[in-house]
Amino acid sequence: MATKSQSRRPELIKPRTGTVATKNIGLRGVTVADTRISDVDGEHGVLIYRGYRIEELAENSTFEETAYLLLHDALPSEEQLKDFTQRLVKARQMPSFVLYTLKNMPHGAHPMDVLQAAIPLLAMADPELHDESREANDAKAIRLIAGVAAIVAAWQRIRHDREPLPPDNALSHAGNFLWQLTGEKPDADMVRSLDTALVLHADHSFNASTFACREVVSTQAHMYAGVAAGVGALSGNLHGGANTRVMKMLQELRNEQDVAGWVRQQLDSGQKIMGMGHAVYKTTDPRAKFLKQMGAELGKKLGQEQWHRLSTQIEEAALSEFAKRGKTTIKPNVDFYSAPVYHLMGIPHDLMTPLFAVSRIAGWTAHIIEEKFGEAQGKPALYRPSSDYTGNYCGNTGCVYEPMEKRQ
Repeated sequence: MATKSQSRRPELIKPRTGTVATKNIGLRGVTVADTRISDVDGEHGVLIYRGYRIEELAENSTFEETAYLLLHDALPSEEQLKDFTQRLVKARQMPSFVLYTLKNMPHGAHPMDVLQAAIPLLAMADPELHDESREANDAKAIRLIAGVAAIVAAWQRIRHDREPLPPDNALSHAGNFLWQLTGEKPDADMVRSLDTALVLHADHSFNASTFACREVVSTQAHMYAGVAAGVGALSGNLHGGANTRVMKMLQELRNEQDVAGWVRQQLDSGQKIMGMGHAVYKTTDPRAKFLKQMGAELGKKLGQEQWHRLSTQIEEAALSEFAKRGKTTIKPNVDFYSAPVYHLMGIPHDLMTPLFAVSRIAGWTAHIIEEKFGEAQGKPALYRPSSDYTGNYCGNTGCVYEPMEKRQ
């Protein structure tokens, strides 16, 4: 009888010739699914949620109403919004074991790591975790929208050895978040500014974190597993964290006398201007103009107009330099102006990305539901992309396994 090493080995299939256009480009230009939730027209600077332009929603809507729209494909009636808001308020109270676990985490842990670790805790507390009906997933979405905000606010207090605050059910979602974060009742202008920022960040089609959510739940994993993946994707420097780095840049330049010279030197040395440029937008990000105006108004109200003034100087200098270099499609993105806005709100810099998640959880859960129930694309399918193997073949019959003593 032939030994294992002597047995006949079948001839291997030779390497395939891949399609270069779909490899090593981060799936850019590759359509992976249909969606009814949002669309980004990067050429013309248009963002829509369920058919509504972001400008309409930012000027007229609230985060609660926008979250309902993303989840249900239509703006709510007065009664529907009232019911949705009441359910969201009811879900604000975190289970005691979740708070206990947060209190026992290392206080120096990064807020994004804490948030990602806490999502499975919320899953364990959900009585409908393994109910995959549409109604149960709608309920999970509401619990997650409330829960993510509660975790971020609680962690800010816990890591500074302060007790988490109970929710104030008389406040809106944005207002309650600021209350639980700071311990101070926010004024109406601050609440409205945060509410608008939450609307602006609530969804952005198939970005990295949203795709991560959808890919995970395509395996029929529950909603919390998908959201944990989304948080993980958002924690990467190429996706989240840009506004934190923008604020760091602004603070380093607060006493700079020649902003235009600094911008020119940065570009000459091959460095980036943080907050400039976008993977999709080739013109002005429609969200940026709202945040720019909010930064101007908050700065004036708080006597901190230097941040808006400095941001404007950097923008003007950068656009001028980009034009000279033939890079006219590089414009300020949403992070460029959200950074000073969040700073003026008193948001710690390492909470700026978690605050993004406080908003984006509305879009994540809407996409998860769409992925699970195939609202736009028919029967949901498991994501299983192909790859081209470029490793060793050792000829057509494969490599021969050698015993340890014979290996060179």
